Amino acid sequence: MATTATHPQSNDARAAAEEVGNGNGHAAAAEWRFARAAKDGGALAAAGDKMSIRAVRFKISASVDARDPRPVLPLAHGDPSPFPEFRTAAEAEDAVAAALRTGKLNCYPAGVGLPDARRALAKHLSSDLPYELSSDDIFLTAGGTQAIEVVISVLAQPGTNILLPRPGYPNYEARAALNRLEVRRFDLIPERGWEIDIDSLESIADKNTTAMVIINPNNPCGSVYTREHLEKVAEVARKLGILVIADEVYGNLVFGDTPFIPMGVFGHIAPVLSIGSLSKRWIVPGWRLGWVAVCDPKKILQETKILTSITNFLNVSTDPATFIQGALPQILENTKEDFFKRIIGLLEETSEICYREIKDIKCITCPHKPKGSMFVMGSMMTLIFAASWQKRSL
Repeated sequence: MATTATHPQSNDARAAAEEVGNGNGHAAAAEWRFARAAKDGGALAAAGDKMSIRAVRFKISASVDARDPRPVLPLAHGDPSPFPEFRTAAEAEDAVAAALRTGKLNCYPAGVGLPDARRALAKHLSSDLPYELSSDDIFLTAGGTQAIEVVISVLAQPGTNILLPRPGYPNYEARAALNRLEVRRFDLIPERGWEIDIDSLESIADKNTTAMVIINPNNPCGSVYTREHLEKVAEVARKLGILVIADEVYGNLVFGDTPFIPMGVFGHIAPVLSIGSLSKRWIVPGWRLGWVAVCDPKKILQETKILTSITNFLNVSTDPATFIQGALPQILENTKEDFFKRIIGLLEETSEICYREIKDIKCITCPHKPKGSMFVMGSMMTLIFAASWQKRSL
């Protein structure tokens, strides 16, 4: 029988050393040092979780009784792709299939994207701008979500802050929290069709403000900004010395009387980083192809090394699937206008139904009919709702 040498030690230390884990004979660690991360990083991750409805949505979806014959209409996120009416264009599917069959797109891509894909996207986006983008102005990302991550991470420096819209898309706030970037909020005014409260921007910004985010067409309000309003935003950004992060993921998905104007039209006034993706306009969020387009004809972002920082970030992060990138030129070139018209028609029809039905609910008001994106913003009068619910429960 083997003997064990003994050494003077405290009772607590001896107990820790003698403890075994799951009966496998290994002494348990006195302290798991990685647990310290939860005190800081874990708290930040928890903050990000609170800023997203995904956890709630997944929990509700999991609780649905599959035996219930009533149809379930998911209204919590902008993804109508499961419905056959919203199937993407055949040209897009064919382009992806053809890209796969070449056998040449199973490799890792360049960190900033395949050259042909960047070139094709630059040409596509330039058609709506008063100047030409080059392939160097395009950074491909794994969906719009990674585009947000890239831009916020690059801009986050100790002591800096960013201006975010309220209401807004919570991913920006979550990403800012994870990067310890202070958030300052400006309001969207419902009485003005959810326009930005431009007059408040100067009062909430300071010398440490680095950028502001605008979302157009808007998630979650369903509004679309006019050319005049966007120009005012650019003028304020120039005065403050900040860049504009233009979330244009829902670009061109408009069905009201206000056309979509890219913020890059005013890139000569203030530098713009435009975030976009295939996800919404082509109804393919699972393909995970997004981008950051640099709309900065005066090359301010190049001179200040922001573009170098974006490149460096993408060189050490994940990439969108190579075959999807390879298919992009054909997707952009071959998708017929009839497809886009059909999708916009469906969005307009469903928005009308949603707006009409909301108006019939006594405890919810909707200040404006949506004009774009896939969302409508309502306001719940909680006292009326509570009284109505209590009455039903009696």
